[in-house]
Amino acid sequence: MSKDKRSLQAGISYRISPVAVGCTLLIAAAAASAQQTQQLETVTVTGIRKGIEASISIKKNADNIVESVSAEDIGKLPDISIAESLGRLPGLSAQRVAGRAQVISVRGLSPDFATSLLNGREIVSTGDNRSVEFDQYPSELLASVSVYKTPDGGLIGQGLSGTIDMQTVRPLNFGTRVMAVNVRGQKNSLGGAAGAKGTGNRVSASYIDQFADRTVGVVLGFAHQETPIQEEQVGLYEPWQAVGTGWRPGVAAGTFYSDGIKALRRTGVNKRDAFLATAEFRPNKDFTSVVDYYHTKAKQEDTANQFEVNLSGYNGGYSPGLNITSPVVNSNNTFIGGSASGLYPLVRGMYNDRKDTIDAFGWNNKLKLAGGSTLTADVSYSKADRKEINLENNTQLAPNGSTAPLDTLKLNFATGGFSTLTPTLNYSDPTKLLLRGTIYGSGYGKTPSVVDELKSFKLAGNFPMPDAFKGFFADVDVGVNYADRSKKKRQPEGNINVGAQGDTPIASDLQYSPVDLSFAGVGTIPAWNVPAAVARYMTFNPSETSAAYLIPKAWNVYEKTTTGFIKGNIDSELSGIPVRGNVGLQVIRVDQSSTSNYWDNNAPAGSNIKPNTDGKVRTDVLPSANLVFSLADDQTVRLGLARQMARPRVDQLRSGIEFGVDSATGKPGASGGNPKADPWIANAFDVSYEKYFGTKAYLSAAYFYKDLKSYVYTQTQDGYDLSAFTKSYVPPSTCTTPAGPNQPCPAALSTGTFTAPFNGKGGSLSGVELAASLPLSLVSDVLKGFGIQASASFTRSGIKVRDPESASSVGGGDITLPGLSKQVYNLTAYYEMDGFEARVSQRRRSDFIGEIGNFNGARTLRYVVGENITDLQLGYNFNEGSLKGLSLLFQVNNLTNAAYQTYAGTKDRPLEYTKWGRTYLLGANYKF
Repeated sequence: MSKDKRSLQAGISYRISPVAVGCTLLIAAAAASAQQTQQLETVTVTGIRKGIEASISIKKNADNIVESVSAEDIGKLPDISIAESLGRLPGLSAQRVAGRAQVISVRGLSPDFATSLLNGREIVSTGDNRSVEFDQYPSELLASVSVYKTPDGGLIGQGLSGTIDMQTVRPLNFGTRVMAVNVRGQKNSLGGAAGAKGTGNRVSASYIDQFADRTVGVVLGFAHQETPIQEEQVGLYEPWQAVGTGWRPGVAAGTFYSDGIKALRRTGVNKRDAFLATAEFRPNKDFTSVVDYYHTKAKQEDTANQFEVNLSGYNGGYSPGLNITSPVVNSNNTFIGGSASGLYPLVRGMYNDRKDTIDAFGWNNKLKLAGGSTLTADVSYSKADRKEINLENNTQLAPNGSTAPLDTLKLNFATGGFSTLTPTLNYSDPTKLLLRGTIYGSGYGKTPSVVDELKSFKLAGNFPMPDAFKGFFADVDVGVNYADRSKKKRQPEGNINVGAQGDTPIASDLQYSPVDLSFAGVGTIPAWNVPAAVARYMTFNPSETSAAYLIPKAWNVYEKTTTGFIKGNIDSELSGIPVRGNVGLQVIRVDQSSTSNYWDNNAPAGSNIKPNTDGKVRTDVLPSANLVFSLADDQTVRLGLARQMARPRVDQLRSGIEFGVDSATGKPGASGGNPKADPWIANAFDVSYEKYFGTKAYLSAAYFYKDLKSYVYTQTQDGYDLSAFTKSYVPPSTCTTPAGPNQPCPAALSTGTFTAPFNGKGGSLSGVELAASLPLSLVSDVLKGFGIQASASFTRSGIKVRDPESASSVGGGDITLPGLSKQVYNLTAYYEMDGFEARVSQRRRSDFIGEIGNFNGARTLRYVVGENITDLQLGYNFNEGSLKGLSLLFQVNNLTNAAYQTYAGTKDRPLEYTKWGRTYLLGANYKF
């Protein structure tokens, strides 16, 4: 069989086999339904089935279209991270960051379109925007996570694609005291390197108790995690460009070519400590007061030890220059290999130290009044604080006078594997590599920080519907919520220069064990303590104001949001069919503003830094309706209609700009943020069919359609009013104008070009979601203990956007929505019997445009190759005897060591190929 035919068959298998699995489940479930009535056995379930049935119950009883994941026991969600579990739900997909599932896309939209709640309250984030990094919330401290795909009038902080609500346990929901301890050891298959361990650990403890005749309950939880960071990566420079004649000697004009390549081994550790405390007071059946507090402190420290070479011909001006021999160019006119000479490689140390702290406090009070009314008052405060240090050291082999030790490298750019860059010279001796002013300088550093604060107050009431409306509406919720949020970012940065001692090797006491880059054809290179080398040999004085382009990187964004809402809850019948749900309305008023500074080059020396404050007030009206029809045989049909909204990304609302005037024409120009950007708005329709078998199993098919009225992305507008910035402009006396040299310079115009996030054309987004959860005992008693969970999502979008900041990787033309995978599949097969548990889970997603943070600290887009991640879990629970309450666990994440791959336009033009290894966990949980 030819290679092409095998590839074609593999592609067909990829597309069809998950659908076949889903169809098989539907047929099996239908057969089971025909063979048996609803006389389902009632038993007490534990372990895997307990979590599954709790999630099915939440979905079944919800008035909205909801997906849910629930803990199998205290401190035991199905996966080691929230994001891993969420990424298995229908219509959701996870993106890996540093080897961990960290951010979630809902229904093909990027994380910017979803909001995250903790116990029903919107929470802050440590990033530049709103999307939450879910690995900061330990799975051991959560009871369940629900994803609301349709909104309702009472859902505060709702997103456009979905709303993710993480729920902690409530102590008075438990009948007795419960304590649990969880201990796990962890190992990465790549092993340790450069003084960093390849092992880690996870420890957690939970305490739940009730006092004073069950009128007072408390929850205390603690979770510690120490995870090794181990990474192998080869990356190529962007953009891939078609070179001109003679641009890259030896490479034909029109060939697509990358101007550099690097290979690195990243090592380090990620530590996190989280604490949860909840106190619940219920003196009688009419009043409940709950106070909860969540705290997490995380520290990530890692160093990328890398070998890097510029392939553009830039080698510091030494001779001979670049020459490519034996070039290999594929059928797509892409340069994929050859021999390159005249190169001056670097050995670099790239250090990152990030510290995150999140505190979240909430106080909820609920009072039932005579006549069936209920009043609720809720106060909350959350704060996120991020402090980061990024340091760069550059070393090279020392030149001898005007002669540099130029090298010849053999290049092989691979698709679907590590590219290789094999040098001729040896770079393993740290005494011959000097910290010096290399072709990339001696170093650069940044110290970014983010502070995000959110204060909110909610007052709501639930009231029985007056008799005139009874028969359709049972009761009504009304209320108001006020939220005051501020996000502040600072990013001092600057050169790291060699100190007074001049060029120097790094002493042996600062050296770690060398790292092996053989996977990229390089061999071993030194690894060292980067911050210690900066402190001993170099000077670093980061600043926010030392250069004009640094000034607008510091900004504050403020949002004051008032939400009034009303929701009528339906409990009625239509033509004999029971119907429930809600019809609601939210009125949201947002006062958004931002403060920052900009550099006015025309101002007198010493007063060039000028403030810039801007903003607007906007009011939106968001109606919504959810109808749930309960049909015979435990069947449910749901309909949803809503106008949905997502706030612009916070960094899009910054007022920081760079500004200047073309002295020849007087035309001003600026670029930056836009504090007047409007939110994303969409009209949405949802329909879902669900067939349940009690709470044991279900199957569902859903369709959604969203009509986005606009999409916020960076555009250039001409004729933009910039008079506020030009009023102090004084033109030079003479300049070169279209009329010729030495002409009087014109005065500044009041309008010019402004490149910033603006509301552009929207479009439609639609999709189909199929899901099933089935214990196979419903099909045959022979299969007792076995079960399957499966889902498939197919999404299409007519929305095209542009991202000029990412043009070097995704191009300057129209691109699809970031975060959108057209196909997402999830399949979990499990077995649970007599205490033994086994589970294999796989999640697939097709290619998508992902969001990453680059060295400049900015959001950048990349084409990401679709992923296929498989996890394995084995466990045993002691359900009787002296060891009752003890459970043992063995788990492997990323069983196949699947790589993370990005590319520029076409897959034969790779950008990054990264492997983070398999993660092995072995541990025990004890509940008593």
